[in-house]
Amino acid sequence: MRRSSPLTRLRWRRRLRALVALLLLAGLAVAAWLGSPAPVAVVPLVHVIDGDSLTARQDGHALTIRLVGIDAVEYRQDCERADGTRWPCGVEARAALERLAGRGPLHCTLEGADRYRRTLAACRTAPGPAGSDLGAALVRQGWAIATDDRYFVEEAEARAKRRGIWQGHFVRPADWRGAHQRPKE
Repeated sequence: MRRSSPLTRLRWRRRLRALVALLLLAGLAVAAWLGSPAPVAVVPLVHVIDGDSLTARQDGHALTIRLVGIDAVEYRQDCERADGTRWPCGVEARAALERLAGRGPLHCTLEGADRYRRTLAACRTAPGPAGSDLGAALVRQGWAIATDDRYFVEEAEARAKRRGIWQGHFVRPADWRGAHQRPKE
């Protein structure tokens, strides 16, 4: 059996240390990249489409934004109050987003695009915690339901206090869209 020389062992130890250092640096780079906040785009508001969609301008082009984490009642959707009267909850959801967004500009964290090529984003009225999160406010006021865990607390609060659509009966927006699909042209 042949034993390696002390010089060979020393070379292997140096290579191993270099590899460990390289792996640590790569790990730190990945952690820094994942931990960095997503870029925020400041976009002028053009038009509110419905309770969870709006049009803004970015680089001179119209940008349709769909707020992430929520699903608001559709503009043409009606709801039913506890006393049985019908009311245009979709119109009120749109008006709520118009009030919240004001005249803009909005500070949006862009998160990709959906199958309709709308930009998915979380938008605030001002940068950082000073600005109101539009999705959270809409859910808290009862004009939208939470579609992921980021707004479940706000939805529970709206349900408990019977705000907006929670004051009576409504069809979930996705179900309403399924029953009221527009014919393809």
